[in-house]
Amino acid sequence: MTQRHLSSLADVEWPVRTQRLLLRPATAADMEQVWRSWRHRDDVAQWMTNPSPDLDTYLARLAAPARLATILAVEHEGRLVMDLHLRVQDSYAQTDVAERARGTLANLGWSMDPVVHGRGLATEALRAALGVCFDQLGLHRAEAVCFADNAASWRLMERVGMRREGHYVKQGFHRALGWVDMYAYGMLAADWKALDHA
Repeated sequence: MTQRHLSSLADVEWPVRTQRLLLRPATAADMEQVWRSWRHRDDVAQWMTNPSPDLDTYLARLAAPARLATILAVEHEGRLVMDLHLRVQDSYAQTDVAERARGTLANLGWSMDPVVHGRGLATEALRAALGVCFDQLGLHRAEAVCFADNAASWRLMERVGMRREGHYVKQGFHRALGWVDMYAYGMLAADWKALDHA
């Protein structure tokens, strides 16, 4: 890939296929299915930044066109099993060189149907999303954050080769746990290229 950065997920060649998964842009119908299948569950919503108490609230927020344009639907054997959020953003830069930092950073997030946990599908999906970030979009960096207590999330990030870059003490406020630690993870394009993708 050249140094040119693509502007959005609309520029990616879809669908993206892995050994077991298909990734594609999500639709409003997908978002309804995601909420009905797993996002409404307490064990999933406990780690969500903005859980929705009902379907209408959820769809008003996540099925809105601008937000929907940043969400990927992940299918396994023809069934939706994960929603993966990939937002292309500007990296921090000084104003005189800000143009060079535009659209170079991906912020990632996800949720998965607990029914398919333990099969390695989340690892496969996140690797595919990182491939989109670096191989197709030509981004400089990808990052994600999670509550430190959300071990499934940070272990997933470590499995795909992301590095823990920050441990922020009592930075986040959790509705049930109060002030909690947060972890920040990142990966550079150079890190991605150095990994064995066989």
